[in-house]
Amino acid sequence: MEKIAVLIPCYNEEITIEKVIKDFRRELPDADIYVYDNNSNDKTFEIAKNSGAIVKHEYKQGKGNVVRSMFYDIDADIYVMVDGDDTYPAEFVHKLIEPVREGRADMCIGDRLSNGTYKKENKRPFHEFGNNIVKKSINFLFKTNLKDIMTGYRAFNKKFVKNMPVMAPKFEIETEMSLYALDKRFSIIEIPIDYRDRPEGSLSKLNTVSDGIKVLSTIIKMLKDYRPLFFYTIFAVIMATISLIFGIPVIIEYFKTKFIGKIPSAVLASACMILAIIIEQCALILDTVVKINKENYQLNLLRYKQIEDGKNLKK
Repeated sequence: MEKIAVLIPCYNEEITIEKVIKDFRRELPDADIYVYDNNSNDKTFEIAKNSGAIVKHEYKQGKGNVVRSMFYDIDADIYVMVDGDDTYPAEFVHKLIEPVREGRADMCIGDRLSNGTYKKENKRPFHEFGNNIVKKSINFLFKTNLKDIMTGYRAFNKKFVKNMPVMAPKFEIETEMSLYALDKRFSIIEIPIDYRDRPEGSLSKLNTVSDGIKVLSTIIKMLKDYRPLFFYTIFAVIMATISLIFGIPVIIEYFKTKFIGKIPSAVLASACMILAIIIEQCALILDTVVKINKENYQLNLLRYKQIEDGKNLKK
């Protein structure tokens, strides 16, 4: 029998958590609903427990830490992740699960942006601006066309959940999931969903500036780790450009006078060009390492599939 787990990370959601649990219980009556309370100082834990959810504590602060524990602890065939703030309608869960169940997607994303409901409902305009920057950056880097990178409403299969090392500790987790899926070539499908703003009295935990910086920092780190040739070539080009700016006048002077008078410029130009060559050599080495790691990852996925197939045969 197919096992579905609904994962709800929570921090101070006493106003909305009961409704979220009841809505998903109505849509998925046979699913296990998990609420991981992340050090709430309100009644989130008690309300979730009284509403029939499986409730646990996660003492490391941050949504990424909660998701890491959920992925590690919970065993299921299909996983649905949703925020506890009642911004994502439960009735769309069937559309999210369907591509995963049919094997067409490893991760199905609830796209809030395409139908305009996020722009209409969201009262924090800078959040949409940040979403667009992140989206365009990732689409450019990975040559894809995802519509919503940072949505908190997603469905996954077991292969994705049990093979993703969650590294981001906080709200960068959604960005990390999208980047990871693209880099490791997991299949992604986006389903347009409605979005509604938080109800009155429910406060967002996001900080537009600080969380935006963290997300951009995650992109830079991922680019460094997964696209090192592109990342370090940027610095190599900068150093080479500086070398040419200071070096060309020195070369021109030499051809005119057969003498180098701009010794400091010549030294700086030489040093920058040498540094550019070293950086590019390191980029090529790191690019090779990344390719080898990708090959090893695919082999590990194959071993994982063989183990899972063996377990299913025993059942």
